[in-house]
Amino acid sequence: MTPPVLTLGRLNDAPRVRHAFFTREGGVSDGVHASLNCGPGSADAPASVAENRRRAAAALGLDGNALVTVHQAHTAEAVVVDTPFAHADAPEADAVVTARRGIAVGVLTADCAPVLLADPEAPVVAAAHAGWRGAVNGILEAALDALEGAGGARHRVLAGVGPCIAQRSYEVGGDVAGAVTARDADDSRFLAPSPGGRWLFDLAGYAARRLAAAGVAWVDRVPADTRAEADRFFSYRRARLAGEPDYGRQLSAIALEP
Repeated sequence: MTPPVLTLGRLNDAPRVRHAFFTREGGVSDGVHASLNCGPGSADAPASVAENRRRAAAALGLDGNALVTVHQAHTAEAVVVDTPFAHADAPEADAVVTARRGIAVGVLTADCAPVLLADPEAPVVAAAHAGWRGAVNGILEAALDALEGAGGARHRVLAGVGPCIAQRSYEVGGDVAGAVTARDADDSRFLAPSPGGRWLFDLAGYAARRLAAAGVAWVDRVPADTRAEADRFFSYRRARLAGEPDYGRQLSAIALEP
């Protein structure tokens, strides 16, 4: 079975670039991980995760060993990859870049924003994992710096912000709101008051604004709400509120054609 994917127009039209924002559908996992859980860090059966990752890579026209993800830790670290590696050998980072054809670089999310980047002219591609902490601390700018170091140019970059938790579902405390506005007071536009002195945060809008401010040529967003759309997406917050023991991770990946 080929897993269903979500894509964005300009990235679809980019020559030599393949990309996919995968949903939770089309895999072999069951229970809370049903069904396309691509997260090795979950409590899912390793064989199921491996098969799901193989299916995702195949949807991009690549061998399963060509899919590269990293150990995500909400950092502002980006790495450049020239050869695939096993997940056990993955570095700690939250963005991964490649100029090598036939390698799919990806990130795993379950409410955080996956961001796929491409400079088709160079060519070079990147994937970034942007939770609120990583986005505030500069993971998107770090991904762009690494992309330029690999031969790209941000004024040519096409960027897609994938499925993440929507503002209506993302209530945060004053600590998050304070971190967002401490860097730039104008970013208060991405915060809406919520009862009890809390806030609703527009993570996708914030990520898109950071990309545009960094000089990216084109930014688009996948309309989605990972917390609200249980049939389509995994959600850390939904799982925790439901008292579930674990949660799956959906994959977003991009590659240069082999």
